[in-house]
Amino acid sequence: MDCKVSANRKRCNCTYEPCPRKGICCECLAHHRERNELPACYFTASAERTYDRSVDAFLRMRGAV
Repeated sequence: MDCKVSANRKRCNCTYEPCPRKGICCECLAHHRERNELPACYFTASAERTYDRSVDAFLRMRGAV
């Protein structure tokens, strides 16, 4: 299966511009998972801009904490 980097980049909401993984979802997921984080696509636009990718930040955003 080929990675659709162009299509992924178009819908990626990550605002961290020097990110070398933008559009390469498998690498992005692995990177954040190693850090016990979630990638930008799990967050709303305003929450994403804080760059806090922690699970706690995700739960706060969802009102679960």
